[in-house]
Amino acid sequence: MLDITKDQAGRVGGSGDEDARICYTHGVMRIDKIYTRGGDDGTTGLVGGKRLPKDCARIESYGTVDELQAVLGVLRAALAEPPERREAAERYVAVIHRIQNDLFDLGSALATPPELSHRVRRPITAEDVRVLEETMDGWLPALPPLRSFVLSGGGRLSSLAQVARTVCRRCERETLRLSREEQVPAEILRYLNRLSDLLFVLGRELARAFGEEEPLWETPLAPKP
Repeated sequence: MLDITKDQAGRVGGSGDEDARICYTHGVMRIDKIYTRGGDDGTTGLVGGKRLPKDCARIESYGTVDELQAVLGVLRAALAEPPERREAAERYVAVIHRIQNDLFDLGSALATPPELSHRVRRPITAEDVRVLEETMDGWLPALPPLRSFVLSGGGRLSSLAQVARTVCRRCERETLRLSREEQVPAEILRYLNRLSDLLFVLGRELARAFGEEEPLWETPLAPKP
């Protein structure tokens, strides 16, 4: 049995606010303890045990990834709420579930110092980015052309997707800021960039599929004569 901390695992709890005791037995993870008071001094541990302030760029980056994963969980739960909608929502729930798993893998990579990158269990790859692109390509033909920018608020599901999109953009900004200080795998930034595009398209697709309105920005782009 291998005992490691939550932050050394880089997968549980995402933001790493405390150290949890995690055991691996024959490849199966078990969480034995949620708190150990290790983060009471305002620091948290990375893979390998190095401790950093909780407000540093690296912790901000994967903490925001964890926030995005949680926001997507709210959307996923909302999709499954009315029993009569569950069958129609299944394909969207499956997409969100896959993305949530990707985000835990991505957060794990960000919780790993560059010198220990060989310990990342499942790096984000070009294939992960391609899957996002193919998912969008599958939705786009059924969507009406846009004549302006979309305003959030046409319906609950599409609005939750747009909230997730804005959190994803913040993830991207925080990770880009980290990349100016330390090495960050390029595919992570590509994935976050593409994911925000997908979440925008998802919002439109959910509006189409479930009959929600799609309010548009009505301010004219051209300057007045």
